[in-house]
Amino acid sequence: MTETNETGIYIFSAIQTDKDEEFGSVEVEGTKAETFLIRYKDAAMVAAEVPMKIYHPNRQNLLMHQNAVAAIMDKNDTVIPISFGNVFKSKEDVKVLLENLYPQFEKLFPAIKGKIEVGLKVIGKKEWLEKKVNENPELEKVSASVKGKSEAAGYYERIQLGGMAQKMFTSLQKEVKTDVFSPLEEAAEAAKANEPTGETMLLNASFLINREDEAKFDEKVNEAHENWKDKADFHYSGPWPAYNFVNIRLKVEEK
Repeated sequence: MTETNETGIYIFSAIQTDKDEEFGSVEVEGTKAETFLIRYKDAAMVAAEVPMKIYHPNRQNLLMHQNAVAAIMDKNDTVIPISFGNVFKSKEDVKVLLENLYPQFEKLFPAIKGKIEVGLKVIGKKEWLEKKVNENPELEKVSASVKGKSEAAGYYERIQLGGMAQKMFTSLQKEVKTDVFSPLEEAAEAAKANEPTGETMLLNASFLINREDEAKFDEKVNEAHENWKDKADFHYSGPWPAYNFVNIRLKVEEK
Protein backbone atom coordinates (compact mmCIF):
# COMPACT_ATOMS: atom_id res chain seq x y z
CA MET A 1 0.00 0.00 0.00
CA THR A 2 1.57 3.29 -1.06
CA GLU A 3 1.43 6.34 1.17
CA THR A 4 -0.23 9.41 -0.30
CA ASN A 5 1.23 12.88 0.14
CA GLU A 6 -1.94 14.64 -1.00
CA THR A 7 -2.63 17.88 0.83
CA GLY A 8 -5.71 20.02 1.28
CA ILE A 9 -6.60 23.51 2.47
CA TYR A 10 -7.95 23.76 6.03
CA ILE A 11 -9.86 26.97 6.74
CA PHE A 12 -10.16 28.56 10.19
CA SER A 13 -12.13 31.76 9.69
CA ALA A 14 -13.03 34.56 7.35
CA ILE A 15 -11.85 38.10 8.10
CA GLN A 16 -12.30 41.55 6.68
CA THR A 17 -8.95 43.04 5.76
CA ASP A 18 -7.24 45.11 3.08
CA LYS A 19 -3.68 44.36 4.18
CA ASP A 20 -1.31 41.43 4.48
CA GLU A 21 -1.85 39.97 7.93
CA GLU A 22 0.12 37.12 9.48
CA PHE A 23 -1.30 34.72 12.06
CA GLY A 24 1.63 32.37 12.60
CA SER A 25 1.69 28.60 12.33
CA VAL A 26 -0.48 25.74 13.53
CA GLU A 27 0.36 22.13 14.36
CA VAL A 28 -2.21 19.73 12.94
CA GLU A 29 -1.75 16.19 14.27
CA GLY A 30 2.02 16.54 14.39
CA THR A 31 2.34 18.46 11.11
CA LYS A 32 3.39 22.10 11.38
CA ALA A 33 1.85 24.44 8.82
CA GLU A 34 2.01 28.19 8.23
CA THR A 35 -1.27 30.03 7.92
CA PHE A 36 -1.93 32.25 4.92
CA LEU A 37 -4.72 34.34 3.40
CA ILE A 38 -6.89 33.53 0.40
CA ARG A 39 -8.42 36.82 -0.74
CA TYR A 40 -11.46 38.16 -2.54
CA LYS A 41 -12.11 41.92 -2.48
CA ASP A 42 -11.91 43.02 1.18
CA ALA A 43 -12.52 39.49 2.51
CA ALA A 44 -10.03 36.72 3.18
CA MET A 45 -10.03 33.16 4.44
CA VAL A 46 -7.33 32.29 6.97
CA ALA A 47 -6.10 28.88 5.91
CA ALA A 48 -3.28 26.34 6.16
CA GLU A 49 -2.08 23.54 3.87
CA VAL A 50 -2.42 20.22 5.72
CA PRO A 51 -2.53 16.49 4.90
CA MET A 52 -5.76 15.71 3.06
CA LYS A 53 -7.89 13.60 5.41
CA ILE A 54 -10.89 13.68 7.72
CA TYR A 55 -9.96 15.34 11.02
CA HIS A 56 -11.82 13.98 14.03
CA PRO A 57 -13.01 16.43 16.70
CA ASN A 58 -10.88 15.07 19.53
CA ARG A 59 -9.61 17.30 22.30
CA GLN A 60 -6.23 17.99 20.64
CA ASN A 61 -7.72 18.90 17.26
CA LEU A 62 -10.46 21.08 18.74
CA LEU A 63 -7.88 22.90 20.86
CA MET A 64 -5.71 23.47 17.78
CA HIS A 65 -8.66 25.02 15.92
CA GLN A 66 -9.72 27.09 18.94
CA ASN A 67 -6.19 28.43 19.51
CA ALA A 68 -5.81 29.35 15.85
CA VAL A 69 -9.09 31.29 15.87
CA ALA A 70 -8.08 33.01 19.14
CA ALA A 71 -4.80 34.14 17.52
CA ILE A 72 -6.77 35.55 14.58
CA MET A 73 -9.10 37.43 16.94
CA ASP A 74 -6.12 38.97 18.72
CA LYS A 75 -5.04 40.69 15.49
CA ASN A 76 -8.31 41.32 13.65
CA ASP A 77 -11.57 42.80 14.94
CA THR A 78 -13.87 41.40 12.23
CA VAL A 79 -13.77 37.60 12.40
CA ILE A 80 -16.39 35.24 10.99
CA PRO A 81 -15.81 31.81 12.54
CA ILE A 82 -15.67 28.65 10.44
CA SER A 83 -16.58 25.40 12.15
CA PHE A 84 -13.95 22.75 12.87
CA GLY A 85 -12.68 20.30 10.27
CA ASN A 86 -13.36 21.99 6.92
CA VAL A 87 -10.71 20.89 4.42
CA PHE A 88 -10.93 21.72 0.71
CA LYS A 89 -9.03 20.21 -2.20
CA SER A 90 -7.31 23.39 -3.39
CA LYS A 91 -6.83 27.11 -2.90
CA GLU A 92 -8.96 27.58 -6.01
CA ASP A 93 -11.87 25.78 -4.32
CA VAL A 94 -11.57 28.06 -1.30
CA LYS A 95 -11.44 31.10 -3.58
CA VAL A 96 -14.69 29.97 -5.28
CA LEU A 97 -16.24 29.41 -1.84
CA LEU A 98 -15.18 32.89 -0.74
CA GLU A 99 -16.66 34.47 -3.87
CA ASN A 100 -19.95 32.60 -3.32
CA LEU A 101 -20.13 33.63 0.33
CA TYR A 102 -19.07 37.23 -0.21
CA PRO A 103 -22.66 38.65 -0.48
CA GLN A 104 -23.31 37.20 3.00
CA PHE A 105 -19.99 38.48 4.31
CA GLU A 106 -20.74 42.01 3.07
CA LYS A 107 -23.74 42.08 5.41
CA LEU A 108 -22.03 40.24 8.28
CA PHE A 109 -18.83 42.29 8.43
CA PRO A 110 -20.43 45.52 9.70
CA ALA A 111 -22.69 43.52 12.05
CA ILE A 112 -19.81 41.75 13.85
CA LYS A 113 -17.00 44.31 13.50
CA GLY A 114 -15.43 44.91 16.91
CA LYS A 115 -17.74 42.39 18.57
CA ILE A 116 -17.12 39.20 20.51
CA GLU A 117 -19.27 36.39 21.81
CA VAL A 118 -19.38 35.27 25.44
CA GLY A 119 -21.26 32.32 26.87
CA LEU A 120 -23.04 31.82 30.17
CA LYS A 121 -24.31 28.56 31.61
CA VAL A 122 -26.25 28.62 34.89
CA ILE A 123 -26.35 25.26 36.70
CA GLY A 124 -28.70 24.76 39.64
CA LYS A 125 -26.98 23.56 42.82
CA LYS A 126 -28.15 20.13 43.94
CA GLU A 127 -28.87 21.21 47.53
CA TRP A 128 -30.95 24.19 46.42
CA LEU A 129 -32.93 22.15 43.88
CA GLU A 130 -33.68 19.51 46.50
CA LYS A 131 -34.81 22.25 48.88
CA LYS A 132 -37.19 23.63 46.21
CA VAL A 133 -38.67 20.15 45.75
CA ASN A 134 -39.14 19.74 49.51
CA GLU A 135 -40.83 23.15 49.72
CA ASN A 136 -43.46 22.04 47.20
CA PRO A 137 -46.26 20.30 49.17
CA GLU A 138 -47.79 18.63 46.10
CA LEU A 139 -44.44 17.16 45.05
CA GLU A 140 -43.76 16.02 48.59
CA LYS A 141 -47.20 14.38 48.83
CA VAL A 142 -46.83 12.41 45.58
CA SER A 143 -43.23 11.48 46.42
CA ALA A 144 -44.37 10.09 49.79
CA SER A 145 -47.12 8.03 48.14
CA VAL A 146 -44.59 6.40 45.78
CA LYS A 147 -42.30 5.27 48.63
CA GLY A 148 -42.85 1.70 49.71
CA LYS A 149 -44.97 0.79 46.69
CA SER A 150 -44.00 -1.81 44.15
CA GLU A 151 -42.81 -0.67 40.71
CA ALA A 152 -46.19 -1.55 39.18
CA ALA A 153 -48.28 -0.03 41.98
CA GLY A 154 -46.32 3.23 41.94
CA TYR A 155 -46.20 3.57 38.15
CA TYR A 156 -48.77 6.34 37.72
CA GLU A 157 -47.55 8.21 40.79
CA ARG A 158 -44.03 8.19 39.29
CA ILE A 159 -45.36 9.63 36.04
CA GLN A 160 -47.21 12.31 38.00
CA LEU A 161 -44.11 13.03 40.10
CA GLY A 162 -41.96 13.39 36.96
CA GLY A 163 -44.44 15.78 35.36
CA MET A 164 -44.71 17.94 38.47
CA ALA A 165 -40.93 18.04 38.91
CA GLN A 166 -40.52 19.11 35.26
CA LYS A 167 -43.13 21.83 35.72
CA MET A 168 -41.27 23.12 38.79
CA PHE A 169 -37.94 23.07 36.93
CA THR A 170 -39.44 24.92 33.96
CA SER A 171 -40.67 27.56 36.41
CA LEU A 172 -37.12 27.94 37.79
CA GLN A 173 -35.75 28.30 34.25
CA LYS A 174 -38.24 31.11 33.59
CA GLU A 175 -37.16 32.80 36.81
CA VAL A 176 -33.49 32.67 35.75
CA LYS A 177 -34.39 33.96 32.29
CA THR A 178 -36.16 36.95 33.85
CA ASP A 179 -33.59 37.62 36.56
CA VAL A 180 -30.33 36.83 34.72
CA PHE A 181 -30.82 36.56 30.96
CA SER A 182 -33.08 39.57 30.34
CA PRO A 183 -30.83 42.22 32.02
CA LEU A 184 -27.78 40.81 30.19
CA GLU A 185 -29.72 40.77 26.92
CA GLU A 186 -30.39 44.49 27.33
CA ALA A 187 -26.66 45.13 27.84
CA ALA A 188 -25.64 43.08 24.76
CA GLU A 189 -25.82 43.80 21.04
CA ALA A 190 -27.60 40.47 20.58
CA ALA A 191 -28.44 37.49 22.77
CA LYS A 192 -29.55 33.91 22.30
CA ALA A 193 -30.99 31.46 24.82
CA ASN A 194 -29.90 28.02 23.62
CA GLU A 195 -31.28 24.64 24.65
CA PRO A 196 -29.98 23.47 28.06
CA THR A 197 -27.47 20.62 27.78
CA GLY A 198 -27.86 19.10 31.25
CA GLU A 199 -30.61 18.05 33.65
CA THR A 200 -29.82 20.78 36.17
CA MET A 201 -29.00 23.55 33.65
CA LEU A 202 -31.23 26.56 34.15
CA LEU A 203 -29.74 28.73 31.40
CA ASN A 204 -27.51 28.20 28.37
CA ALA A 205 -27.02 31.59 26.76
CA SER A 206 -24.76 33.36 24.28
CA PHE A 207 -24.26 37.12 24.06
CA LEU A 208 -22.77 39.28 21.33
CA ILE A 209 -21.09 42.33 22.83
CA ASN A 210 -18.76 45.13 21.77
CA ARG A 211 -15.18 44.21 22.56
CA GLU A 212 -14.69 47.57 24.30
CA ASP A 213 -17.69 46.84 26.58
CA GLU A 214 -16.39 43.47 27.79
CA ALA A 215 -15.38 44.75 31.25
CA LYS A 216 -18.79 46.40 31.80
CA PHE A 217 -20.59 43.24 30.71
CA ASP A 218 -18.40 41.14 33.03
CA GLU A 219 -19.55 43.37 35.90
CA LYS A 220 -23.20 42.69 35.08
CA VAL A 221 -22.51 38.95 35.01
CA ASN A 222 -20.82 39.28 38.41
CA GLU A 223 -23.85 41.16 39.77
CA ALA A 224 -26.16 38.37 38.59
CA HIS A 225 -23.85 35.77 40.12
CA GLU A 226 -23.88 37.59 43.44
CA ASN A 227 -27.67 37.26 43.53
CA TRP A 228 -27.63 33.60 42.57
CA LYS A 229 -24.39 32.26 44.07
CA ASP A 230 -26.20 30.30 46.81
CA LYS A 231 -28.59 28.74 44.29
CA ALA A 232 -26.56 28.09 41.16
CA ASP A 233 -23.08 27.89 39.65
CA PHE A 234 -22.17 30.24 36.79
CA HIS A 235 -19.92 29.04 33.95
CA TYR A 236 -18.85 32.14 32.00
CA SER A 237 -16.69 31.66 28.89
CA GLY A 238 -15.10 33.63 26.07
CA PRO A 239 -14.27 35.72 24.28
CA TRP A 240 -15.20 33.75 21.17
CA PRO A 241 -15.96 34.76 17.60
CA ALA A 242 -19.69 35.02 16.88
CA TYR A 243 -20.40 31.29 16.48
CA ASN A 244 -24.00 31.53 17.69
CA PHE A 245 -24.81 34.61 15.63
CA VAL A 246 -23.46 33.53 12.26
CA ASN A 247 -25.11 30.92 10.06
CA ILE A 248 -23.03 30.08 7.00
CA ARG A 249 -23.32 27.04 4.77
CA LEU A 250 -19.96 26.04 3.33
CA LYS A 251 -20.36 24.75 -0.20
CA VAL A 252 -18.27 25.13 -3.34
CA GLU A 253 -20.51 25.83 -6.31
CA GLU A 254 -19.46 25.94 -9.93
CA LYS A 255 -19.92 29.36 -11.43
